[in-house]
Amino acid sequence: MICPALPCDARGGQPVLNIERHLMILRADHVAGAAFILFGATIIALSGDLPVGHLSMPGSGFLPMIVAVLTMIFGLALIARASAESAPFSELDWSDGKHALAVTLITAAATVLYTYLGFIITMVAMMVALLLLIERRNPLYAGAYSIGIVLATYFAFEWVLKTPLPNSPFSY
Repeated sequence: MICPALPCDARGGQPVLNIERHLMILRADHVAGAAFILFGATIIALSGDLPVGHLSMPGSGFLPMIVAVLTMIFGLALIARASAESAPFSELDWSDGKHALAVTLITAAATVLYTYLGFIITMVAMMVALLLLIERRNPLYAGAYSIGIVLATYFAFEWVLKTPLPNSPFSY
């Protein structure tokens, strides 16, 4: 028996299917792309009650819709390019998992405290926590850097952009 399209077994001439050749390798960009698509779909679902409006007069749901659709498109692009540029998902190094979890927890705590403590106190506390606990920087430099960045950002929003930020409970 002649097997022109498939490799043949030498004993009986029967086609042999190489299963390893046909299996897709799950890569890191496949997982990241799927996460971006899921995130975009979640944003669309959560902003569904907001009016989108028209191009000439966009509503409050217009920008979230654009960002969500672009996020999903870029997720698809990641999935499409994954086989050419990404490492297999099973070979990823997860040694930075504790670091990423700590950053996520500190940022989540700052998000919860933002409306209660105000912009300045919360952002200084978050930056100091990130610089001291995560990056292990000099406490004096971390404090000075955090205060400088937060005050510059506060004045840029309050004075230049005329956008009010949440005040602390100690302000009048």
